[in-house]
Amino acid sequence: MIPVAASPVRLEAFLDPRLSRWMWLVKWFLAIPHYIVLFFLWIAFVFVTVVAFFAILFTARYPRSLFDFSVGVMRWNWRVTYYAHTALGTDRYPPFTLADVADYPAHFDVAYPERLSRGLVLVKWWLLVIPQYIVVGILVGEWGWAWEGGSGWHGGGLVPFLSLVAVIILAFTGRYPVHLFDFLLGLARWVARVTAYASLLTDQYPPFRLDMGGQDDSPLTKTPASGPGR
Repeated sequence: MIPVAASPVRLEAFLDPRLSRWMWLVKWFLAIPHYIVLFFLWIAFVFVTVVAFFAILFTARYPRSLFDFSVGVMRWNWRVTYYAHTALGTDRYPPFTLADVADYPAHFDVAYPERLSRGLVLVKWWLLVIPQYIVVGILVGEWGWAWEGGSGWHGGGLVPFLSLVAVIILAFTGRYPVHLFDFLLGLARWVARVTAYASLLTDQYPPFRLDMGGQDDSPLTKTPASGPGR
């Protein structure tokens, strides 16, 4: 058997065992302050990525401070989307920070690459990743490659549809379907890997592979021992 290469992108989430049956109806509204902040953060993210493009082209390195900022924006975005409209697996309000919060039930990280290809930076974000853009378009619909950076419910994608199915089941049964949660996390992980690659954070091409489940096997950082259990 061919060993599966570990991804430099790590995305995890823990399902809250005591989710409210109806709070999901207002989470998108409660998250509005985050949407406002993320709007400006994503604008800054684009400018940082442009600067990083030229830095990689001339030095083969992504400046560490810019790298940490970009990862922080994606981390913040993941916490908000996990809370408000992707899986909706926690009722705990997301923190306002770019840093990882050890006891929050959603985590995101990317391993810092010491060197990146000067040649790949010219083509990977628009040419090589086209097949992945097609898949991501199917998964998240109108949100596109920006990893669900919009606000509220958007139509046309598999992820928002299955998230809605999950919370409707929660509303009527009081239980979140765990197998559906695992599938949704696999889809979110796929989208996150494509976004990290297209944003020049890694040279490792995202696999056409659905790694399901809340926990990620990527050996980046330790999973917080005190995180909410499943």
